[in-house]
Amino acid sequence: MITDESPVLTVSQAAQLAGMHPQTLRQYDRLGLVTPRRTLGRGRRYSRNDVARLLQVQQLAQGEGINLAGIKRILDLQEHVTVLEQRLEELLTQVQQSGRVFTAATSGDVIVVPRGRRIRRAELRVDVDHGVPGAAGAMVLWRPAPHRDQ
Repeated sequence: MITDESPVLTVSQAAQLAGMHPQTLRQYDRLGLVTPRRTLGRGRRYSRNDVARLLQVQQLAQGEGINLAGIKRILDLQEHVTVLEQRLEELLTQVQQSGRVFTAATSGDVIVVPRGRRIRRAELRVDVDHGVPGAAGAMVLWRPAPHRDQ
């Protein structure tokens, strides 16, 4: 089954769909803006998602006036946000299913606490700088709100 992720388009086909010159696609590949998959003979194969990304690069460059280095940074950050959103969704699902409570110490460490159990400061094993006002043993408890479907 062919999906939007299937690498089935050649350089010339993808360039035609994106309204670009094939050499532009090769340049974007070298810069890491759009990285197609490779065949055994090292030929480039683009997916429909790659073509959508090419169009996004074109819009950012021509419509917004952003240089290629800036576009690369924007695309990398968008990918990073997508990964973080997926991870957050996974964690929220786990929390909702298990009813767990989390605690975070000043060091940033996160500890899963079984419901109904109290955690003593000594159990957190946190190095606290007592010279910092307000930092001595600071801790935050977080219980996720019940998920309500709309």
